[in-house]
Amino acid sequence: MSAARDVILPGATLGVLGGGQLGRMFVHAAQALGYGTAVLDADAQSPAGCISHHHIRTGYEDAGGLSELARRCAAVTTEFENVPAGALDTLAASLPVSPAGRCVAIAQDRAAEKAHFVRCGVPVAPHAVIETPEQLAAVSADLLPGILKTARLGYDGKGQARVQTAAELAAAWDALGRVPCVLEKMLPLAHECSVIVARGRDGAIVHLPVQRNLHRDGILAVTEVYEGNLPPAQVRQALTAAQSVAQGLDYVGVLCVEFFVLQDGSLVVNEMAPRPHNSGHYSQNACDVSQFELQVRCMTGLPLVPPRQHSAAIMLNLLGDLWFPPGAADQTTPAWDKVLALPGAHLHLYGKTQAKPGRKMGHLNITAATPEAARATALQAAAILGIEAF
Repeated sequence: MSAARDVILPGATLGVLGGGQLGRMFVHAAQALGYGTAVLDADAQSPAGCISHHHIRTGYEDAGGLSELARRCAAVTTEFENVPAGALDTLAASLPVSPAGRCVAIAQDRAAEKAHFVRCGVPVAPHAVIETPEQLAAVSADLLPGILKTARLGYDGKGQARVQTAAELAAAWDALGRVPCVLEKMLPLAHECSVIVARGRDGAIVHLPVQRNLHRDGILAVTEVYEGNLPPAQVRQALTAAQSVAQGLDYVGVLCVEFFVLQDGSLVVNEMAPRPHNSGHYSQNACDVSQFELQVRCMTGLPLVPPRQHSAAIMLNLLGDLWFPPGAADQTTPAWDKVLALPGAHLHLYGKTQAKPGRKMGHLNITAATPEAARATALQAAAILGIEAF
């Protein structure tokens, strides 16, 4: 079949496993291009399901739900990596699925993920896999102090423990239930960055600019993207590594690769996310093609045009804590009117009905002609909302 006939044109229906905020923004992008959408998520109030043409309210492994999704859709994607890889494989028997279940399975397992990075020749932190008491006893003292992370189902700082000694390591492994883990040596970090790449079925690959990130309590807080946010050598290294990771997987879809930048200026790969990512949200307002449109283009076989950034940008993550300011007796709606009075402020709320501390409720993109102007406005917004300055 020719590549042209493989293209799924607007008018078709596209499906997504997962009804969270990333699914919601994918649905917005797909609908803007003229596609119908279907969301599979058991939550009747899921942010993506509430705005989609079709909401299939079943679990991810429900045979009836998967059959209905396959029947309605011309192609399917996923909005987060903890969707069962087997569900993607089931769907792939009857329609295009991107990313593939095998790619998601690797991203779900830190040990497999680290092994893939090593195969691709990209630098990783010194580490050890711990699945048995024997492997625990064999851990080199050179890896301490370190961070013990569960191999599966860890995100936003969950399933992790910092350990200084062999005794602390053993106690932490016990506390985590002796599940398979990866111990990573703690390195002298300067900051963090990430790259979002999009790769098509034909092997074409494009990328967004490299993003400089600030995390607080294991959750992304601020992303800054503009010319000069990182030294050119670091940018080149991050782009080369991310492309190698995608090509090594024969990946189709949007992929985020996160890096630690060490104090000596070198980079090591931290982890990958087989989907759009918080750090790419700025692209909705600062680029001519967003990460979510790239997701649509990948799964439909539409051309992957290189995104162009037209404005300096800063993204602020909006957590549920903002609805509970210090000293307030009750939940309070943040002063969005004051925020939206600022030049270049673009508010994205996810339609979640209940705010909770630590819950991702939305993000704020600030765009401006210069990095200095974007930063000044972002700091004003942060002050209004009660977000710590950066």
